[in-house]
Amino acid sequence: MNNTANKNRHMVAIPYPGRGHVNPMFNLCKLILTKSNDILVTFVVTEEWLGFLSSEFPHPPANFQFASLPQVIPSEIGRSADFPGFIEAVLTKLQDPFERLLDRLEPSPTAIVYDMMLYWIVGVGNRRNIQVATLVTFSASFLSVVSHFDLLIQHGHFPADVSERGDEIVDYIPGLPSITIADLPTFYHGDGRKTLHRVREAVSAMGNAQYILSTSIYEFEEQVIDCLKSKFPIRNYNIGPMIPYFNLTSELVGDSNNEEYYFKWLDSQPRGSVLYISQGSFLSASNDQIQEIVAGIKESCVKFMWVTRGDNSRFKDGDISDQLGILVPWCDQLRVLCHPSIGGFWTHCGWNSTSEGIYAGVPMLTCPIFWDQTLNSKFIVNDLKIGWRMINNDAGKLVSRQEIAQLVKKFIDLENGDRKEMVRRATELRDTFRKAIVDGGSAASDLGAFINRIGNA
Repeated sequence: MNNTANKNRHMVAIPYPGRGHVNPMFNLCKLILTKSNDILVTFVVTEEWLGFLSSEFPHPPANFQFASLPQVIPSEIGRSADFPGFIEAVLTKLQDPFERLLDRLEPSPTAIVYDMMLYWIVGVGNRRNIQVATLVTFSASFLSVVSHFDLLIQHGHFPADVSERGDEIVDYIPGLPSITIADLPTFYHGDGRKTLHRVREAVSAMGNAQYILSTSIYEFEEQVIDCLKSKFPIRNYNIGPMIPYFNLTSELVGDSNNEEYYFKWLDSQPRGSVLYISQGSFLSASNDQIQEIVAGIKESCVKFMWVTRGDNSRFKDGDISDQLGILVPWCDQLRVLCHPSIGGFWTHCGWNSTSEGIYAGVPMLTCPIFWDQTLNSKFIVNDLKIGWRMINNDAGKLVSRQEIAQLVKKFIDLENGDRKEMVRRATELRDTFRKAIVDGGSAASDLGAFINRIGNA
């Protein structure tokens, strides 16, 4: 942590301690380092996350350093068991050790980039006269919904019982196409309401930051981004989703000469024949639903690659592959999605996974569970028209194995007319995405403008 390199600017980056938040912040920092040689980056995580990341990034460049905070919050492993409790710990126990860390850092930080949910950092930066940038690791549509919560109350849509009123139309959120109550983020109903006040506080704090970084592509959410720039009249930059696209050369996307066994397996499969299944790194479907999914996938006879996160105990009938597919504990998801044998993506609709699916140009089966995933599912299916709903977030509703098998077979059928139209749309959006993130594109230009400004006096 005693990096004495002669850097003009010292940027401290601190993500919310969850994989879906750490990864985009980490990728943002690495991307900034490829474009500027006068910034020193200090990446701040808990002791547990330092252990994870040190092994993933063992040889950082001279202008990058890790710094850790004491493990005063619950472990990343199992945090889903008490999500509201985890958020409370993050928002109440990390500030004091973070401020003590800032006191020790040399040279003194000139900027802090923080995850939107760690909103107490705005006050820390402002008191210390340090520039603060908010990184929003969600879609612009999600941010618009949470920042216009008062409109839901005015229209009588909060509180609302989703099981009874889920189909009611919400058509007054600035910039958004019409949605339903069921499409709203899950903290507007049920147990999710336990964290709603924290989300509202996070949105309120953003107005006191100096920069907002939107991880969306302007061309995908043009109207909503323009409305947000009016609502938050500070420096806004749509920098694009922070997937590691700066490493995506033609060799990476097209090269399958990889020693990983799953790439060898993918190489042996026909083009567009494999369904890639991943339910994310946090919450998953219920055990009963998982069993229906397992049986439905087997009944469909579709080739598959399924990321189990190392927990095969939920697959009660043992090996489900039967020569049709493989179970993997983890994988390089973006490379897998870009492999020519992948014909579809069964996804929980986290924003990172949604973005990677769009980048790869792969149609998606949506299975949202939590937080912003319901809204992302609607974005994929209704707005972008590059996916079908497999499972909705209907409390207590079990989707049968027969329904799953029937839809999966239709979805992966290369001759199906509806699928062909999805593939055409997905290809168009993929091209739009890739144009936005290369030099001269909308996201690349905004990121360059942010790098030029951040940390300067």
